[in-house]
Amino acid sequence: MTEEAEKPARVVVADDQTIVREGIVMLLGLLPGVEVVGAAGDGEEAVRLVAELAPDVVLMDLRMPRCDGVEATRRIRAEHPGTQVVVLTTYADDESLFPALRAGARGYLTKDAGGDEIVRAVHSVLSGDAGLSPSVQRRLLERLSVPEPEAAAPAAPPDGLTTRETEVLLLIADGLSNVEIARRLHVSTATVKTHINNLFAKTGLKDRAQAVRYAYGKGLVRPPAG
Repeated sequence: MTEEAEKPARVVVADDQTIVREGIVMLLGLLPGVEVVGAAGDGEEAVRLVAELAPDVVLMDLRMPRCDGVEATRRIRAEHPGTQVVVLTTYADDESLFPALRAGARGYLTKDAGGDEIVRAVHSVLSGDAGLSPSVQRRLLERLSVPEPEAAAPAAPPDGLTTRETEVLLLIADGLSNVEIARRLHVSTATVKTHINNLFAKTGLKDRAQAVRYAYGKGLVRPPAG
């Protein structure tokens, strides 16, 4: 094995819960093959640390304030393609899993994963493979093996949303940032923010994670069947 191959993977841990974040950092500090170089309390800080430290991998929680894990993953993969993302979250539901993978995450683990499993996932994504927990692998296989029933298109957008507000909602569910939505729709970012404020007010939503769950719950989008 070469000296380069023996170097530990440089990791940033992102989780908004201090006790969880510190626990992960402490756990990884006891294991060979990884070196924790930074810890972030939200997605915004994770993006900043990636820009400063250029880690190999970010262990990314999904539901965080300011900037959630899906948005942070999308930004990191777009702006710093040399850094891979492994999601480490409590949730393995479709509304969490598929947006994260669409945003560019190469690995997805739940927080019941052991230290050895986390290290394996880190090195798997650095080798070009997927770092998925067994439960997530089963979920993906189920989606690939069982065809999704065709959902009838709703007669009208729910909760009084306009057609444009619904378009913005679907693009949020697809993991796009405000800037990307503005480019896609050929409008200003200020206009996008206005649409988001309006749709949040009409639906009672508070953040982008809730918007993703809402879009799935209303049948506006479905996870890919394959």
